[in-house]
Amino acid sequence: MKIRSVFDGGALRTEFEKIGIDPKFVPILWKHLFLTLRNSNTEINSPCDWEWEKHVPSLPSSAYTFLRSNFKTPLSSTLHSVFHSSDNLTSKLLIKLHNGEFVEAVIMRYDTRLGKYGGKPRLGGLRATLCISSQVGCKMGCRFCATGSMGFKSNLSSGEIVEQLVHASSFAQIRNVVFMGMGEPLNNYSAVVESVRIMTGSPFQLSLKRITISTVGIIHAINKLHNDLPGLNLAVSLHAPAQDIRCQIMPAARAFPLEKLMNSLQEYQKKSLQKILIEYIMLDGVNDEEKHAHLLGKLLETFEVVVNLIPFNSIGTLSQFKPTSEQKVFNFQKILRGTYDIRTTVRKQMGEDISGACGQLVINAPDKSLGNADPLTDIEDLVI
Repeated sequence: MKIRSVFDGGALRTEFEKIGIDPKFVPILWKHLFLTLRNSNTEINSPCDWEWEKHVPSLPSSAYTFLRSNFKTPLSSTLHSVFHSSDNLTSKLLIKLHNGEFVEAVIMRYDTRLGKYGGKPRLGGLRATLCISSQVGCKMGCRFCATGSMGFKSNLSSGEIVEQLVHASSFAQIRNVVFMGMGEPLNNYSAVVESVRIMTGSPFQLSLKRITISTVGIIHAINKLHNDLPGLNLAVSLHAPAQDIRCQIMPAARAFPLEKLMNSLQEYQKKSLQKILIEYIMLDGVNDEEKHAHLLGKLLETFEVVVNLIPFNSIGTLSQFKPTSEQKVFNFQKILRGTYDIRTTVRKQMGEDISGACGQLVINAPDKSLGNADPLTDIEDLVI
């Protein structure tokens, strides 16, 4: 079998076992590889064969033979280019896959101390969240999302997903990972679940409670998720409080009726005992009126949720929608908080000038720019 990436854990273990290598060497291989690549990006794109024995010691000789035969370079993907926002809080990585396709990942820098826990400032300091992609393009076709305009091209393997974390770790110490980049994660279920398991093991050692998977509401996958990844954070791109509006702006919602979706979320929360993050993009005149706030409040009042109101990001001629005014966003938030006692935040825009903000991920190349600004608090810190 042809393995796309050395971080394709299940496939690599199978191949090791076939040639008599103990699978216990897989995390050892990953540890040395990750430390080398995190500390130096210079050798990743080298056209010559990589020196596996030099960079990854302590493996059986047969492992080196296998690695040299299957992987001329340590990663299957290459970092094509990096774009920095003008405030220097966001970096977008354009990553070229082995087949010539591209995906994007976004690093967002925050200050943990700006969050609140139990009414008190959080301990900690500066750290980063990585927004990663699970597919090339997306088949959901959400009309407010640039990625949806690409259509669906291919699923990423688990290793190709993990490699985004490897690339990003050269630029920042990643504490949180959110599957909110290109693609619908639960439409690539097996690879996404395996990639999360790799990220929570050696050498990455991320906590499951620091990983969030966002979905438009793939009901059958949500029903399996807690059993496969207990402790994971779930985010749901709801974006409307009624099925007819959801279908208008999210064509795929026709396959996932709102009533059935809410039943599955109720069951998920019953099993997980965790808050669910509800993502709600604000579209002027479509889903942002007071009546919509009341409908949303009634829909969610029996749940433990955090509602994240997301300002609409311009995607040029690809959409007919307009952003909601700040006053309407404030009024919407006030109704959810005051009338229904639902924890509600407004997402601070990050990376809009490099097309790295929510809904803007589509393969293009914005101008590079650098600058400085004060770090922000992170929505993922509010959920846990």
